[in-house]
Amino acid sequence: MKYISTENAPKAVGPYSQGVEAGGFLFCSGQIPIDPKTNELKLFGGDATAQTKLVISNLKAVLSAAGLSLLDVVKTTVFLADMNDFAKMNEIYAAEFGTHKPARACVQAARLPKDVKVEIDAIAYKP
Repeated sequence: MKYISTENAPKAVGPYSQGVEAGGFLFCSGQIPIDPKTNELKLFGGDATAQTKLVISNLKAVLSAAGLSLLDVVKTTVFLADMNDFAKMNEIYAAEFGTHKPARACVQAARLPKDVKVEIDAIAYKP
């Protein structure tokens, strides 16, 4: 296994890695809307659209640190605090992934870390 770490994504706030390479895959830990430059939480007044943009930006940074991109993602899990934010999240998600359509699960969680609206993790293939 190889641990992935980058200053371009939020620091891990617990006993986990931003990403782990194993068996040709990169497993990216769930990203939330934390600004990696300041390590401050950005709730954007509860705006799920803005939170999703930052979450995907953080995810892209972890992928990039491993030499990958969103095009290498094979599976994501989206956690929403409120399923009523699905359309807002999905609009940004679709724009970021474009024609690439990884497998995905989306669930409403009773509560997310730091009371964010959106968290996304990913698995990418690294040949």
